[in-house]
Amino acid sequence: MQPIFKASMQTSLRLLMFTVVGTAALAFTFNITHDKIAASEEAEKLNLIKQIVPQEKFDNQIMQDTLSISADPLLGNSNPTTAYRGRLQGQPSMLVMEAIAPDGYSGKIRFIMALQYDGTISGVRVVKHKETPGLGDYIDAAKSDWIKGFNGISLTNRSDKDWKVKKDGGQFDYMTGATISPRAMIKAVHKASQYYVQHRDELFAQQTVTPSKE
Repeated sequence: MQPIFKASMQTSLRLLMFTVVGTAALAFTFNITHDKIAASEEAEKLNLIKQIVPQEKFDNQIMQDTLSISADPLLGNSNPTTAYRGRLQGQPSMLVMEAIAPDGYSGKIRFIMALQYDGTISGVRVVKHKETPGLGDYIDAAKSDWIKGFNGISLTNRSDKDWKVKKDGGQFDYMTGATISPRAMIKAVHKASQYYVQHRDELFAQQTVTPSKE
């Protein structure tokens, strides 16, 4: 029995050693790559923001002037998200926020949208979706101009009934056979615009002093 016990102990010690070494290696890898990954994600997000926020509309460090937005049915989010505030000569000018269209054809569609202070949409970009290839391309700015149809519209220059595809009596174009994704996006952008108008003052109330861009 003693040789068997000894062999079992040796095996256990080897497994423990491999576990410790493996965990240490994973931790080391995480530590050396975490900052690079974070920087890459930050750069990608900044690139998207620059696509929908005109450079002349802000002179602050928009990626640093942020606030956390709690989950809200109008945004479709179940967890807090980050909003980015643009300011021009110290005055609120733009807000970029994240939202979700929960009823896409293949699940949630995550997007960011930029709104001017008065509520006019400056731009919308989908950042993640699982829509069917080909049909889902309709909402992807890299493959279609459809999503640019939100540019320049607001709750004041569009009535509630206009926030639908033309097939449903609204003002938005659509592609035959691909109406689910556009419907989901239109409804979600409409709701997010309502959220912004309802909470605009508090969204900009938390002052964040940030250096001007060089």
